[in-house]
Amino acid sequence: MMVEKDFINGIQQVGIGVPNVSEIWTWYRRAFGLDLRIFEEAADAPLMTKYTGDEVHSRTATLAMSLDGGGGFEIWQFTSRPTVKPIFTPQLGDLGLAICKIKSRNVRKTFVYLNAIGIQTLGEPKEDVLGRLSFFVQDPNGNLFQVVEGRSWFGKSNHPSNAGGVSGMVIGVSDMNKSIPLYREVLGYDVIEMDEINSFEDFNVLPGGSGRFRRVRLTHASVRKGAFSELLGVTEIELVQSLDRTDVKRIFENRFWGDWGFIHLCFDVQRMDQFQRLCESKGFPFTVDSANSFQMGAASGRFSYIEDPDGTWLEFVETHKVPIIKKMGWYVRLTPSRQGKPLPKWMLKALRFNRVKD
Repeated sequence: MMVEKDFINGIQQVGIGVPNVSEIWTWYRRAFGLDLRIFEEAADAPLMTKYTGDEVHSRTATLAMSLDGGGGFEIWQFTSRPTVKPIFTPQLGDLGLAICKIKSRNVRKTFVYLNAIGIQTLGEPKEDVLGRLSFFVQDPNGNLFQVVEGRSWFGKSNHPSNAGGVSGMVIGVSDMNKSIPLYREVLGYDVIEMDEINSFEDFNVLPGGSGRFRRVRLTHASVRKGAFSELLGVTEIELVQSLDRTDVKRIFENRFWGDWGFIHLCFDVQRMDQFQRLCESKGFPFTVDSANSFQMGAASGRFSYIEDPDGTWLEFVETHKVPIIKKMGWYVRLTPSRQGKPLPKWMLKALRFNRVKD
């Protein structure tokens, strides 16, 4: 019997729609140290018309990661139209990708560093009900990040922030019991670390965070096994349902995929055809599917999307080719024989030659 969690190698990246890629990436490099350029490309997005008003739009995108490990940011900007802001100020409990989790080797040191360079945090580090320390920070575009204790590490960049890449996501849901099966049974987050109903002190600094919520944090018992699994590391999903509000809205209500904010949560996967059958059997058919290899700058792969029960966009990428040192023409092609096997660490650490220095 196929073990569902073996399809998922980790969180590859969080898509972030922005008005200016170069400006915000400079901020992300300074704040969190995500300075590895995996690809950079300007092109049309013809396969995404389902979510862009049935029209083909153009964009530029940069995938940035950290040598410390964790998922990256796919920083995404429309070039054929303005990037539209949310039509309301999202509150905790609104539906969709709410807060991106960034891992830290030392949460208090990251907090001190960000404040020292003039980045104002939302309150001070606080422990949650499980005793885990974290704090929140907002980027210049209003996107929320939670700096959390890192569960795993790949390399060491020596960035002064003590931070790494993406280690999870906080997702607003309308019905916890309908949402949990997707993340447990399809995406392999099979461990429930927290399932609490309360008002949470660490949420008080967030817009709408003083209400009552059901809060479920999920992670995975087994180590992921794919080519990039050691780089992407251990991750978590935190589902949050408001129990007070009757006016929750989709964060991307009446806006396009690619507009301002967290546009998708992307998972690195293997055996996409079999994974597609699993998704369909659980009631989550692919809504977008590139079907064959799709070029993304110097990288290529197959990508697909599903929607969670509230319409949140989840992307899956099966990587076929990725540049290690683009200037030297060194690429890795991921053949079926590599499935389930992490790439050698020395190979992935060679990505350091793609670092962008300010």
